[in-house]
Amino acid sequence: MSTLRYRDSTIDDLPSIVDIYNSTIASRLVTADVSPVSVESKLNWFHDHTADKRPLWMIEKIEDGALVGWVSFQSFYGRPAYDGTVEISIYLNESQRGQGFGKMVLQHCLDRAPSYGIDVLLAYIFAHNTPSISLFEKFEFSEWAHLPNIAVLDGQRRSLKILGLRLNVG
Repeated sequence: MSTLRYRDSTIDDLPSIVDIYNSTIASRLVTADVSPVSVESKLNWFHDHTADKRPLWMIEKIEDGALVGWVSFQSFYGRPAYDGTVEISIYLNESQRGQGFGKMVLQHCLDRAPSYGIDVLLAYIFAHNTPSISLFEKFEFSEWAHLPNIAVLDGQRRSLKILGLRLNVG
């Protein structure tokens, strides 16, 4: 198994972030976007991340520098009382999927979250995305909400699950 390096993203990484994100759209498993997004459309989202509070990490293999993917912590709801709660998003490069990297990335995030003042992690996952639900459940995330049939993908209604995990901090 490869050893991974996590580094803070830079604006120069945004095209790679967008490429990886766009590679998931056709599956209709991961995102509610139905057509590719542009780098420009993701600028505000990119700048909402900060290295000291809401990181956006690039994930690379140490042995060869290959880009595995990216992971982000995004503020939940934008109100001060929710500062300790974040949405986690993990996106892997198409060529790196199915190799166990999701587990490694999620464990890294769980280990690092408390150092950012995070004590609750949320994952927004389509109910039909059983591989992602299974991954998060292996790390003791549980279903905190089920929003039935709130998305329409290719004319088909899809449900969204919110999985949550309260970290044992403090």
